[in-house]
Amino acid sequence: MPGRPSLAGRSLLLVLRPISGMGGGGSALKVCADHRGGINWLSLSPDGQRLLTGSEDGTARLWSTADGQCCALLQGHESYVTFCQLEDEAAFTCSADCTIRKWDVLTGQCLQVFRGHTSIVNRILVTNNQLFSSSYDRTARAWNVDKGQVSQEFRGHRNCVLTLAYSAPWDLPGAPCMEEALAGGLLVTGSTDGTAKVWQVASGCCHQTLRGHTGAVLCLVLDTPSHTAFTGSTDATIRAWDILSGEQLRVFREHQGSVICLELVNRHVYSGSADRTVKCWLADTGESVRTFAAHGHSVSALKYHAGTLFTGSGDARARAFDAQSGALRRVFRGHAFIINCIQAPAGPWCRKKKSCRRRCPP
Repeated sequence: MPGRPSLAGRSLLLVLRPISGMGGGGSALKVCADHRGGINWLSLSPDGQRLLTGSEDGTARLWSTADGQCCALLQGHESYVTFCQLEDEAAFTCSADCTIRKWDVLTGQCLQVFRGHTSIVNRILVTNNQLFSSSYDRTARAWNVDKGQVSQEFRGHRNCVLTLAYSAPWDLPGAPCMEEALAGGLLVTGSTDGTAKVWQVASGCCHQTLRGHTGAVLCLVLDTPSHTAFTGSTDATIRAWDILSGEQLRVFREHQGSVICLELVNRHVYSGSADRTVKCWLADTGESVRTFAAHGHSVSALKYHAGTLFTGSGDARARAFDAQSGALRRVFRGHAFIINCIQAPAGPWCRKKKSCRRRCPP
């Protein structure tokens, strides 16, 4: 299987039990190590009972979170899997083979191949019965989920498109002069050209170009109620933007290295950086209120869950911090290389075993 050198660990570490108490180390309850290459991304099903992983070995796998068993092996990509998203009845993967695939979650059968990108597909987002994708070919695209056809192509970035977020039309203000332009919602993309762009999904037109960063835009999160985008960059800043007007609202400056990942929770922005820290900011003012240290390398992944901030780092450790006080509660050891992604269930973890129709081959 064609691939690339990877620093991603071959094992998938599942921590299934909620954090309790303070201090000490965390142990792995389940270790799923069937992939033959590093794991680039993982996605939990909405009910928390299944997990999807995408790997450097060119495959994706579905796992039961109840017992850590592999339920389905998703084979078909001709190069490494860059990203994946798991929905109730379908799994979606994208790859360096320039395609996106839709899979049946019970049988592992490929239901649809989305072709059109001419280079590596970096990210996908499935929402509102639409599929959005970003690519090294400098474009983003919208697809019909059922037909596998491109419904819109977004051209304008001068370099690869890395990250994307979507605001549905019902989340946007209903000014009469904007109704037609916003009828399909807005797509926000971030690129290594140093800009983010806001696109009208219905027309494919660029609505706004968000200029201000002096380095690549690596990550973004969207606050739909206030129609505000937060972008993180290699220039060590986070910037807040009004996606309707294109106005830069504020700049968050304190990091000493690239901003790699962002999480927005309860009007707080959490940022993970190459400077080995996570910072917590007030979203409305840009004030830095807390710093989470103790990492031995860049912070590569963030996930907030039930008052706990989980971080993943290039030092091969995951950590759990009390989000309010900043106190380190647990250090999870077991991976050998960088942690690319952390996921946690949206609600209480359901431990009931979900049956799978078939087991994965070894």
